[in-house]
Amino acid sequence: MKKLLPFLLSFSGIFTFSQQIESSKIILNDKISIRAIEIYDNKVWYSGTDSKFGFVDLKNSKNQKQIRLSEKKLQFRTLGQDKKSFYAINIESPAEFFKIDKKSLKYEVVFRDTVKTAFYDALHFVNDKLAYTFSDADKDSKLKLAKFDNGKWAMLKNDVVLNEGEAAFAASNTNISSTKNYLWIATGGKTSRILKLNFKNNQFKIFNTPVIQGESSQGIYSIDFLDDTFGIAVGGDYTKQEANINNIATTNDGGETWQIQASGQNTGYTTCVKIRPGSKGREIISVGDQHISYSSDFGKTWKKISEEKGFFVCQWINENTVVFAGNGKISVMKLKF
Repeated sequence: MKKLLPFLLSFSGIFTFSQQIESSKIILNDKISIRAIEIYDNKVWYSGTDSKFGFVDLKNSKNQKQIRLSEKKLQFRTLGQDKKSFYAINIESPAEFFKIDKKSLKYEVVFRDTVKTAFYDALHFVNDKLAYTFSDADKDSKLKLAKFDNGKWAMLKNDVVLNEGEAAFAASNTNISSTKNYLWIATGGKTSRILKLNFKNNQFKIFNTPVIQGESSQGIYSIDFLDDTFGIAVGGDYTKQEANINNIATTNDGGETWQIQASGQNTGYTTCVKIRPGSKGREIISVGDQHISYSSDFGKTWKKISEEKGFFVCQWINENTVVFAGNGKISVMKLKF
């Protein structure tokens, strides 16, 4: 979805609650907006604006490298990986699917979508051989998915029709999630739903959600699933970032039904959510342009643990360490439990 999210750079301090923040360190400063990251070989890999792609070493932040994947000023909001390569797709048309070798960093375009409405919102690898990426719909309003299967990209035929004004948000590359048997896709805008793909029969089920929706700026921005049953969805309205009504929901039945959590009692608009490894879904971290927040009770209540602004995406490195990326920076936060 072609939305310009505000760039916020100020830092106001860090606050703790039951979890103690042991350290928080910025490891990259650059003129870039980052909305997609991957962890590999003890490095944070990122794609962003101005065709930039690169890494920062987690053990030694001075060990970093950045390349440009195109002479054009492309914007990347997606990033994924298999065993040997990274993949990144630029937003807007023509959408070019870049494959980057992990060892040499040599890159090539392996697939193109030249339709004028192409706008790829998220890319997700289920495993080394299977991945999905989806774009805003074409004129026929059908769900537009490309599938990576055994090394090749191709458009995936399906019968899912999106409602008028229903699209997705390329805010953090996290509105797709998967577990052993299912893939989930979150939509937003005038309608915000969950699309669930069964890997066994390749059939979709579609579920309505109670998350705020109705305007192009509203809906689900990010989802994460622990297993085939428990998942969380977050979002809100990027034009009203303090608003916190009906912007967090959880499911205990694989996405079929959703329960609103902490409505009116959370920190507002949220672009990325990640379940803490080893917590069995109990502990969750989230980030928005205005906050970093934490839940220790399956998303029912939330505490703001940092007021650092300008982050869009986060990823756990291990049970105690989280990487954040956003407007002009990448940061690593260590939590002590």
